[in-house]
Amino acid sequence: MAILSDHHWDDRAVGLRELRRVARRQVVLLTWDPRFADAFWLTRYYMPASKRLVPGMVIEDIARCLGGARSVPVPVPWDCRDGFYHAFWRRPEAYLDERVRAGISVFARLDDDQKAGALARLEGDLRTGAWKTRNADLLQLDELDLGYRLVVAEP
Repeated sequence: MAILSDHHWDDRAVGLRELRRVARRQVVLLTWDPRFADAFWLTRYYMPASKRLVPGMVIEDIARCLGGARSVPVPVPWDCRDGFYHAFWRRPEAYLDERVRAGISVFARLDDDQKAGALARLEGDLRTGAWKTRNADLLQLDELDLGYRLVVAEP
């Protein structure tokens, strides 16, 4: 089992094949599909440089490494309490909190100038109401599919 960690592995394909090799019954992986990068307002409008941090392995590539697998979308609820990157999609002010950012690897891996610029733009858009205007449709949603997938393989 791996939970939102495989994108940090030095050799993801090798790690996935190793999961398959040692699994007795099944491999369960909660991961993210990078094709959804632009679906998230934080990436799209404030931190486009973060896309270079994401390995290019899509769900089908992961499934191949696991010898075949099924994947199930895992929408993120609006009030998600976990601290991963997309958890606060409907609560943008959370990204201005240093304690929240400390638990999100994307912020740790971004250049300080890029991070500071993104946060300043976000803070300004929250102050002026531009964020709310641009993302008004999100405020009506209870959950959002941002590309998280539960991938299950039975070797």
